[in-house]
Amino acid sequence: MKFPTTAAALAALTATSYAQVFSTYTDDDGIVLWQNTWDSQVGAGNAQWGLALPPADAPDYTNEYIGRVVAPIPESGTWLGISHSSGMTSSLILLTWVNDDEVMTSFRYASGYVEPDVYKGNASLSVISSFVNETHYGLTYRCEDCWAWDQDGVSGSQVPKTTSAAAQLMGWAQATTAPTNPQGADAGIVQHAADGIMAATVGSARNTQYTEWLSLATATSSSSPSPTNGTAPVGTGTGGGSNTTATATSSASSAACTGDSSAITSQTWEYIVVGSGAGGIPVADRLSESGASVLLIEKGSPSSGRWNGTLKPEWLEGTNLTRFDVPGLDNQIWVDSDGIACTDVAVMAGCVLGGGTAVNAGLWWKANPTDLDYNFPEGWKSADMEAAVERTFDRIPFTDVPSQDGIIYQGQGYDVVAGALAASGWKNVTADEVPAEKNLTFSRPNHMFSGGERGGPMATYLVSASERDNFKLVTGTSVARVVRDGSTITGVEVEAFLEDGICGTINAKNVILSAGAFGTPKILFRSGIGPQDQLEIVSKAEGDKMVNSSDWINLPVGQNLDDHTSTDIVVTHPNITTYDFYGAYSAPIEADMNLYLDSRSGILAQSAPNLVANFWQEVEGADGITRQLHYTARIESSHDVKSNKSISITQYLGRGSTGRGVTTITAALNMVVSEVPYPSDGEDLAAIKTGIESLLSTLSIDPQIKIAYPPTNTSLDSWLADYPLTTSSRSANHWMGTAKMGLDSGLVDNGTAVVDLDTRVYGTDNLFVVDASVFPGMVTTNPSALIVAVAEHASEKILALGSASNSNSTSPANGTSTATASASFPSATNGTAPLTPINFAIVSSAAPVPSGTAGAGAAVAKVNQQCGGIDFQGATACEGRLACKQWNPYYYQCVSG
Repeated sequence: MKFPTTAAALAALTATSYAQVFSTYTDDDGIVLWQNTWDSQVGAGNAQWGLALPPADAPDYTNEYIGRVVAPIPESGTWLGISHSSGMTSSLILLTWVNDDEVMTSFRYASGYVEPDVYKGNASLSVISSFVNETHYGLTYRCEDCWAWDQDGVSGSQVPKTTSAAAQLMGWAQATTAPTNPQGADAGIVQHAADGIMAATVGSARNTQYTEWLSLATATSSSSPSPTNGTAPVGTGTGGGSNTTATATSSASSAACTGDSSAITSQTWEYIVVGSGAGGIPVADRLSESGASVLLIEKGSPSSGRWNGTLKPEWLEGTNLTRFDVPGLDNQIWVDSDGIACTDVAVMAGCVLGGGTAVNAGLWWKANPTDLDYNFPEGWKSADMEAAVERTFDRIPFTDVPSQDGIIYQGQGYDVVAGALAASGWKNVTADEVPAEKNLTFSRPNHMFSGGERGGPMATYLVSASERDNFKLVTGTSVARVVRDGSTITGVEVEAFLEDGICGTINAKNVILSAGAFGTPKILFRSGIGPQDQLEIVSKAEGDKMVNSSDWINLPVGQNLDDHTSTDIVVTHPNITTYDFYGAYSAPIEADMNLYLDSRSGILAQSAPNLVANFWQEVEGADGITRQLHYTARIESSHDVKSNKSISITQYLGRGSTGRGVTTITAALNMVVSEVPYPSDGEDLAAIKTGIESLLSTLSIDPQIKIAYPPTNTSLDSWLADYPLTTSSRSANHWMGTAKMGLDSGLVDNGTAVVDLDTRVYGTDNLFVVDASVFPGMVTTNPSALIVAVAEHASEKILALGSASNSNSTSPANGTSTATASASFPSATNGTAPLTPINFAIVSSAAPVPSGTAGAGAAVAKVNQQCGGIDFQGATACEGRLACKQWNPYYYQCVSG
């Protein structure tokens, strides 16, 4: 699902389109600024932000600017923040608000979608002028060390380019609630009500008089730590500063351990599954189907009403539905993510029961066989996966008519887009009936919705699992790390993430990580598994909680990060009318509300924001690689196109793309995207351009379709060159690849794989990964159904291995013997609960099946299992025609001869 605040170089906006006017402004002190004026729809009147930059040949001033912010003040109070990049996370934020008649400021930094921490870097602000009146407040200021930032070792920057045509992307957000404790720089804030992105033209902002204006700045304040009480002094009427020592704590802080966990912690489980998303729920169901005891641990709260979720608008009170169950409310996460979005990840991710399948648009695509054949190793090709894919769709059939009355509501968008495609020779298909046909084809969206509700894994796999006495689910509980005795995992250490969550250690014979492309690497890092530099960061942060360095397993965890690269166009057509899905949350149209509540029919049974068509194209590159393009058309405005006749079309670059990124962990134990996977040049970018050219040409066949974005006076080359390569601009939130599956073990020099073909982590006996992390490369479509199919296939492989003690041990990369090594982890300490905690739930009341005694090792090693090495005591003969290959003195492996 695409993040609605994606931006291109000349501005983009979120749910509502905020008209922007760019101009030159000269203030009362003679400072000339490039200025943006927009209606933030908060309070009466417009908001403004202006920028003045030094000349390009003034190197001493490259990391500063003069800014001017003006914000309307609603009766309820407000704050306005300016991000020094296009997104909220991983960027320096300047927060402004009013305390009585004074303008207050505070530098902040958000590592995830949580209330930003006070910034601890070197940025400083000097006030030039300020004002407060009945309707607005304003501040003109000098901002030093503001284009480059560092928080807990995570650095970022957006130093203005010297080319005059370059765009300087800035984000803004404004709230309808005043900060708490407004006299201090550590004032508390609630989620904003409006936000957007603007792009200043660098050449328009530069001025040779810049250094002359600096003498106007006074009352300097900075973000440097203060030795006193950790709050900014009360403002002096000139915009009180940002010097504070408020310590930024990890966003993964624990809640109080008040729940009764004895039924969980007193047992040894055959399998513990960590994470209840598209991978975790199906694998837990299939493992429990075997009769083995299975514990499924979810960090977040229940989501669907079926599982005791409670988050809902007033009009759903008295029903068993929550906001997660109603397809037409699925976009609400982008404007109200408190208690839903993961707090320790710098991109949007769902930390609730169901994971991404609880919050996404519900698109449900049967695997394109080419995706599996191109990306996956032997044993995971399309022929190998065919049965798993079919089982997935047997459990969760697709629908292209979600409304239970059989009507597609407001379907004019499909008529417009599909009409142009058909007239240009594209083929109309039902995508899930012909999954291999992904070139010059189009389809109505295929969804996992069932009975007019979200459905998916929570309504199928989780239901059957919960009916078994040998299965339990706990929520509100995070897994800090796996407990290791060398290469053998003996359990997990858990912390209460929400009130009444579980704390302590839970024993297990096998552990499966299904926490997602960021959550799984985080647990691996904290368990002493990953690149050396990442383990050192964790070790410094956690001290003796970290496994001893002699037992570290160096694997390329966090590498190979992949995502669909998204690129937008916007068109208008007179037959189109947008629908206010955001308004439907608190004030739905009565007829639509009643139709949905009475019969699960109407537009609210369809995914917001009215997805109307999907279509596909393949592009063969000069490098011989065929790249897959996937398109989604939706009825909403974006990119500052102020029209209720708009269709936004997103192109996703998928299979065949060669760009890869990296996710890393910070000293505060938050996960960030340290390198993005999006292309700046080469054949990936060429494929994007070819696709956009083809699309624009195809749509032009209908004279009533007008191209509103990209601007018609801009060449595609320059437009794409200026399109930001940031997560807020290009992410589809289809993250994968950070625990790559493959034969080339990362224990060996230049090896890229983290897990083997049984999804077992190299260097361990009984630790597995089953989620999008294991995908070696990007797929054609939204990946939810493919992740479920991978979980189906993985469960067979894991069960085939039997008891953990029957599987072969592999050694850490450093070659240290693990025969007597052990790791001791103290219990988690209590922390502070989130603002609106939701209690955890145990879904099955029966006790797990007690574990038995481990059996003896297998006499013959199977493919990819260890077959020799110093201190190795397992089977040394390989099955069939496999050969026992020596990688190093400590590790021999059964491979194809």
